[in-house]
Amino acid sequence: MSKKNEPDADPEIDRVIHEPSRLKIMAQLYVVKSADYTFLMKQLGFTWGNLSSHLTKLEKAGYVLAKKDFVEKKPRTTLSLTDAGRKAFNRYRNIMKSVIEELPE
Repeated sequence: MSKKNEPDADPEIDRVIHEPSRLKIMAQLYVVKSADYTFLMKQLGFTWGNLSSHLTKLEKAGYVLAKKDFVEKKPRTTLSLTDAGRKAFNRYRNIMKSVIEELPE
């Protein structure tokens, strides 16, 4: 049985979101209603492949929805948080706040 102060002892921390690159993606999508792929790449400084691999994990978790369409005959992928993704991110934020607030000065 793990103790509270041991690393990874808190099963409530969502490991899908906790990874730094995915956390940045989730935070960006939390703030905006939706964003296209190019905007996210530029905003976060990710490569196409890096962004793609992290988005795949977030989509599999049900946190991000990718909508593909065409604008002036050019493909565009628009990304947004699902309701489950928004709830998961709020839960993650609250857990992180409580962890930080519990730290001694």
